[in-house]
Amino acid sequence: MRLTKDTNDEPGYLKHVFVCGHERPEGALRPHCSGRGSLQLLSQLKAFSREAGIEKVRIQKSGCLDYCEHGISCVVYPEGVWYTLQAEADLPSIIEHVRGGKIADHLLMKLDG
Repeated sequence: MRLTKDTNDEPGYLKHVFVCGHERPEGALRPHCSGRGSLQLLSQLKAFSREAGIEKVRIQKSGCLDYCEHGISCVVYPEGVWYTLQAEADLPSIIEHVRGGKIADHLLMKLDG
């Protein structure tokens, strides 16, 4: 029985992209991705994916990924590759990862500073 109107033969996605959409209250001790524009980048990433005709990929907001001090957190599964996003200019590299598997080395999250 098909419960949705999509054309998938079975449930699931080939890739799953999470972009942190967590928001902390004003004055919190830690930064938050939403305050850095993560939700706007998420919307743009979804639009780029649609324009590129990418299928069987889910791009969505996540709760806190717990690395907010390093910038906007983004993770691509099933590879488990973690990125730090800064601006719209970073998004084509994420699309290339999703489309062809090419890891965007320049966007990899760095925890050492």
